[in-house]
Amino acid sequence: MSIFKKIITAVRGGAREAGEAIVDANSTRIFEQEIRDSEQHITIAKRDLTEVMAKQMQSARELNQLQASIKEHEGYAVQALEQNNEALAIEVAEKIAELESSALDQQQANESYLKSAERLKDLIKKSERQLTDYKRQLSMVKTTESVQKATSAITDNFVASNSKLLNAKDSLERIKQKQAMFDDKMKAAEQLDSETSGDSLQNKLKQAGIGAQQSSAQSVLDRLKNK
Repeated sequence: MSIFKKIITAVRGGAREAGEAIVDANSTRIFEQEIRDSEQHITIAKRDLTEVMAKQMQSARELNQLQASIKEHEGYAVQALEQNNEALAIEVAEKIAELESSALDQQQANESYLKSAERLKDLIKKSERQLTDYKRQLSMVKTTESVQKATSAITDNFVASNSKLLNAKDSLERIKQKQAMFDDKMKAAEQLDSETSGDSLQNKLKQAGIGAQQSSAQSVLDRLKNK
């Protein structure tokens, strides 16, 4: 049983590592999708805010109507008292109390809508500022990735080119060696031909001053002076 648990733990660990590897390999794509999801949530939040603001406007309108009705019935009550119609005045007063209670409830609802709307507006503004910053960061991340990919490609190409350059250098050296060997063979052939034709012996005698020497202008001038 203990071995079975260890196997399960190993599988879970491998799955976690594989999951992390997938996340790391697609981190930019995931970040970009999260930004798009956030934009959708902000759009929904704005729609909800619109509904809250609409309800606040409706509440404010109903509150104004209640307040106007209260003033109107207060006038009725005053007229009833002026006519000494206290029963009617009491009935109107009861209506006024009912209206005032409704107005109080509507006032509380209106204030609640106002606070909710302001809070939602503030949250949306903060979210939009954060989203703008994330978009800027995403642009920087993408640019950095592009530069890193370009750098990697350049490095790989340089390594490959350097290898090709080394191969080209080896080829050039082999060509030079081949040409030098050809020149050496030609010189050796000329030397061998000179030695076999007797020219080599004549050159050696000439260098030693033996045998017929080729006359020069200076030798001719010296001979004429001696005469």
